[in-house]
Parts: sequence; structure tokens; C-alpha cells
Amino acid sequence: MPDDPPTADEVWALLTHVVMDTRDQWKRAVVDRMGMPFSRIRILKRLLPGPLTLGQIATATTMDAPATTVVVNDLEERGLVVREIDPTNRRRKQVSITDAGRAIVTDALATPDPAPAPVTALSPTDLRALRDVLRKLEH
Repeated sequence: MPDDPPTADEVWALLTHVVMDTRDQWKRAVVDRMGMPFSRIRILKRLLPGPLTLGQIATATTMDAPATTVVVNDLEERGLVVREIDPTNRRRKQVSITDAGRAIVTDALATPDPAPAPVTALSPTDLRALRDVLRKLEH
């Protein structure tokens, strides 16, 4: 019922639906602009805070280990990542983003991403309220 207080799960489901169902056009634009599959951009973004092992990358991106290896190999061939020995476990390797990889992420994120129709249809009052709530979620 409209008067029932919403649950956090209900609001989350609505929010993710709006976002996930409207991102395909932007992802296609990023792929076209960058000339590489979006999975590569996802991994590069995950590496911005610091190096990760292949297993950590696979977990963070919900990819299986063989697919992660293929993508990291491609990124390494492109000069966007490097593999180095993990200083905490010399049997493992860490993957780090290069300056060229950082530039790719910056360029990809600069791809225009206009608001979808449901958002542009909101009134200024609703947009302000939504912005204010979303800002609370950032902190």
C-alpha cells in the first residue's frame, strides 16, 4: 500500500532497478570510445585504490578465475597493468594499474552519461530531495 512505510530492501530494489536498467547505453558508449570490452574498465577501476591478486580481482568483479586471467593478460599486453610479486607472499603475484591504465579509467569515466528519462522527468523539488538523500548515502 502507498501509505505503508517503505522497507530499506524495497527502496534498494527500486534504486538498483533504475540504475542497472539504464546503464547499458553508457556502457556501450564507453566500449566504443575506449575500444575495449567493459570488463577491462571494471578491472582497471577496481585497481585504482591499490594492487590486488588475481583471486581478489575475480571476487571483486564476480568473474571466474580463468576469465580474470584472460582479461588481466590483455590489460598487461596493453600496458595498462603490471604483475609484481606480492611482498607478503612471494608465491603470489599482485596486479597494479599503470599510469596509462589510470588515464584509460579517467577517459572512460568522462564518457557522457545523461540522466535517464525517469530522472529527468522529476520535478525540481523531487530532484533536490533525491539528491539530498543520495548525498547522505555517500558518507
